[in-house]
Amino acid sequence: MMKELSLKKALKFVLLLFYIYVFYSIYTGNFVTEVSKKQNQWNQNNPFAVYREKQFLGAFETFAQASAHARRYQKSYIYYYNNKKMIWTNTIGLKESVILEAPMISQLPELARGCEVTSLAMMLQSAGVQVDKMTLAKEIKKDPTPYQKKNGKIYYGHPNAGFVGDIYSFENMGYGVYHKPIKALADQYLPGKVIDLTGCHWEDILYFLSQGSPVWVISNGSFKELSDDYFQEWHTPYGKIRITMKEHSVLITGYDKDYIYINNPLKNAPNQKVSRKDFYASWKQMGRQAISYIK
Repeated sequence: MMKELSLKKALKFVLLLFYIYVFYSIYTGNFVTEVSKKQNQWNQNNPFAVYREKQFLGAFETFAQASAHARRYQKSYIYYYNNKKMIWTNTIGLKESVILEAPMISQLPELARGCEVTSLAMMLQSAGVQVDKMTLAKEIKKDPTPYQKKNGKIYYGHPNAGFVGDIYSFENMGYGVYHKPIKALADQYLPGKVIDLTGCHWEDILYFLSQGSPVWVISNGSFKELSDDYFQEWHTPYGKIRITMKEHSVLITGYDKDYIYINNPLKNAPNQKVSRKDFYASWKQMGRQAISYIK
């Protein structure tokens, strides 16, 4: 009788251990799966991963989204999927002032509207890529939508679809190009290193400068906020867009407490000094468009 009781207790104990093992396996398996799912969010579609030390905090489609999330935490980092490198951290303070030496290239006389590709040429050459503005002008994606004016409305191309109009001469209609086609072209020359900063915090621009990388941006020719009468509305195949014919692109090469330093393709003078406050306002008004690269 005692032997039968002991055997039953032993069987119950073994079953209990078996159930514990099964439950633990299922639980830990699900836990590992959940962690794996979160880690798998970091891919080509969401290339910016935010970490706080070793804790994964999420993956994001744009650098601006990742930066906004990372700024909520101390000791946070952003990693880039394309090369698996850390590209940003708030554990490093900004330098008080920076002035970088980048090649100075004039867009004139060949490229009347070529400020964007000329500024890109300066950025790429600063990264060690020997490519000239005329090659980039030929290669930049174009939006062939013709200019039309009907019933008081303007119908034209979209600068985020491609370069709008004539890049070479003011004799024909034209406008320019925005960050998306510029980023796509830059990727061909610096694969895995180009970062689209569009929409980011102003201090992120200063961060890349502080780390030694100049920054391509869209501003305007006055480098200060423009009044509404400088803007007009276009109807494009991709929706309405508000533009100004004073749109301009430069390469930011430095900063200090009061000034931003730029290579302005309309002026053959490196590190042109402009008001930091006014320049920020013009950059913000033009949609916070910016591109840089990691070394």
